Amino acid sequence: MPRASFTSTDNRQIELEYDHFGNPTDPALLLIMGFTAQMVAWDEEFCTQLADRGHFVIRFDNRDCGLSTKLHGVPSNSDAVIMAAMMETEMPPVPYTLSDMAADAMKVLDHLNIERAHIMGASMGGMIAQVVAAEYPQHTRSLISIMSSTGARHLPWPTQRAEGNLRDLAEGDAAAERDAMMRARGFYPESMPRQLMAVFKSGDRSEDVASIQASTLVMHGVDDTLVPPPHGVHTAE
Repeated sequence: MPRASFTSTDNRQIELEYDHFGNPTDPALLLIMGFTAQMVAWDEEFCTQLADRGHFVIRFDNRDCGLSTKLHGVPSNSDAVIMAAMMETEMPPVPYTLSDMAADAMKVLDHLNIERAHIMGASMGGMIAQVVAAEYPQHTRSLISIMSSTGARHLPWPTQRAEGNLRDLAEGDAAAERDAMMRARGFYPESMPRQLMAVFKSGDRSEDVASIQASTLVMHGVDDTLVPPPHGVHTAE
């Protein structure tokens, strides 16, 4: 598959793996996947269906994920970052933020010579998509935010079970699931604390989300235990 190569906003040499579906002359639709999830989580049949409805569909692996550039060995202390977020104290430095990841997404469009696109993101990808719409309005045709959040502090945390499932996956307790994902493509659990820190470092983005002028669709599941429904409600508000 092709790659977009560039120097990132945090001064790293990044290569992002991507692919696309449909006619390049159709309006572009950029798909941004969530926390540690690879672009193949956007099912190929789904992408083809979107292309058949008149969109040039692009999906890509975020940095630190899939077949894109990995930040091997970059130190991370997610516990300190989460504690600072909870206590509302000064945040320690982090390897990268959601703004850096949003800038990465824009580099994919630049690589393909695309000026404007519909931006769709799921979960953490929805947060990145929101940042794109807020920080790059001139490049945003519309925003679709799926099972995502503004990061507002008053919103509920994940259930203990949902949080525990993520921790088990990161720490290796869910060995069968990890092995299945490794065989499927390029599961990379080392990125989990770094991507988590990107979310917490970016904090409450309510004002930025409120500034978005692009036509926006917010979608959320009523039974979501990882990003509970009030997060979607607040995004829409």
